[in-house]
Order: sequence, then C-alpha cells, then structure tokens
Amino acid sequence: MKFSRRAFLQAGSSALAIPLLDQRSIKADSGQKAKAAPALERALGITTSSLSGHLSPRAAQGKISLLDLPRMLRDELGMTVIDLNTSTLSVTAGKYLEQLRNAADRAGCVLTNLKMNQGKLDMNSPDQATRAHALKTYKASIDVAAELGLKWARPLPRAQRPDMQIHIDSYRELCDYGAERNVQLLVENYGWMQSDPESVVKLVKAIGHQVAACPDTGNWDSEELRYAGLAKTFPIAVTCDFKARAIGPRGEHPLYDLKRCFEIGWQAGFRGPWCFEHANKDQGQLLKELGMLRDMLQTWMKEVGQEPANS
Repeated sequence: MKFSRRAFLQAGSSALAIPLLDQRSIKADSGQKAKAAPALERALGITTSSLSGHLSPRAAQGKISLLDLPRMLRDELGMTVIDLNTSTLSVTAGKYLEQLRNAADRAGCVLTNLKMNQGKLDMNSPDQATRAHALKTYKASIDVAAELGLKWARPLPRAQRPDMQIHIDSYRELCDYGAERNVQLLVENYGWMQSDPESVVKLVKAIGHQVAACPDTGNWDSEELRYAGLAKTFPIAVTCDFKARAIGPRGEHPLYDLKRCFEIGWQAGFRGPWCFEHANKDQGQLLKELGMLRDMLQTWMKEVGQEPANS
C-alpha cells in the first residue's frame, strides 16, 4: 500500500498497522510532524557536519564559533535552519546550550535536529550491557536535544543489518523517551539501509509511533536505488539532508542529479526544511559552494511556483 505525504501526516493507527516482527498494536502518530512542518516550509539551512574541521565551541583562530554560526548563517548565507551533529556539539553543559539557543533566537534561526553520531554505540547488540549503554548514551543526547528545543533526534544506523526485533525495540524505547521531552525520533538512510529503497519506510512503519523519515540524497548504493529510495521516502519525510559531493565552478555536480533529487521531493509533497550537507577543507570555498546550493534550490522552488521562505 502506498502512503501519500498527506495520508502519513493524518493517519491513525489503523492506517499504519502492519504485521511486521510482532503483533503489538501500533499507536497513531503523535501529530508532531503535522505541527512542525508549516513553520519550516521552503526553509533552507545546513547540517553542522558540513563544517566539520571549521567549527569550534567558542571563538578560535581560523574557526567558526558554533555560537556565532546562527548569525553568520543568516547574515552571510541567508539561511535559517541548523541541523546539529554530536561531533560538532562537544560542549553540552546547560549554560552553553542556553547560550546556543539564545544565539539562534537572536539571529532568527531554528535549531531543528540532533544527529546522534556516536559511532561506537550499538543499540542492536544481543549483549544486554552493550545495548543498555547505547540507549543510556542516546537518551542523554535526547536530553540535550530537548534542552535546545529541537524537534528531532536521529540515532546512527550501523553498517551491518541488525537483528530487527532488537533494533525496533530499541527505537521504540528511544521514541517513548523522546515523546516525554517533545523530541521525535528520525530514521535516515545510512549504513545497512542504503541498499534497500524501502528501508526507511519499512522501519518507520515497524516502529509505528513518534518517528518520521529524514532522507539523505547522497546515501544510496547506486543511482537506481537513490531515485527509487527518495521517491519512497520523501512522502513521510519531515526534513531532508540535501547532500552534495564535489561541486564544479558553475555548480556542476557530476556524481548524481541534484535537481532530480529536489524534484522527487517536491513532487512527493515535501516542502522543507532542506538542510545542505556539503564539505570542503577550504572554509571560504565551502561558504561559496553552500551559497551556490542555496541559489539552486531557491531557483528551483521559484520555477515550480513557490517563493522560498528565506530568500
């Protein structure tokens, strides 16, 4: 059965019920997604992983302070959304988190998501202690997300396909923990999920509540899988990592078709936020290329008859 984006936003438990892995009744979506989407429609931003190597918690020679990033993002790039990553959020003390949230508010930016990229964690382990440690660490990160006022948090998929019963049970535990803190969990196509265009949709349906999709345009094992996977995933997406690899001087992107990725999302009803994920060791060139990506999406949104929210 194919779910439209609108149907996913409005569906109750009967629409999403599936006989997968266990017979537990699947609860209805909390509605967080439907409430969050309008404020972020057509909004553009970045994932802080794009700035790995360029960011520091505070001002440092040759670095961009995370506390200055919201102002810089708005003033220099004309974008408003910041998708955080645990690798670029090294300070999590309450006072610092308050400063970061205030900096975003002053700049008119929105902190939306925390990518929980603690790579050594294994919430799928059959070893109870290993799994408990992973869940405890992820819950601490969800606490950070809640303190920052984030909408979403995403655990890191591993390379090896997990025991799905353990994986879903762990996800559900995190979803329940997040729900108590107004943080919805996300599923992203990474690691073991990159080889199956339906992997995100299957997992979201299996978890069943307090969870949504975050498609990454770059994380697929082939061109065929990329476009098929995006077509499956965008209808249930609340945010998107719009990933670009090496970019030419006029915005050329030979590895895959960026505009086609955008069009698949738009045709599926996805309107944002679009968070650019793109790296370059040269800080000045990186900012230039992020500006090129911004211009591309603004142009494409205008071409389909919608003005971007932060042009």
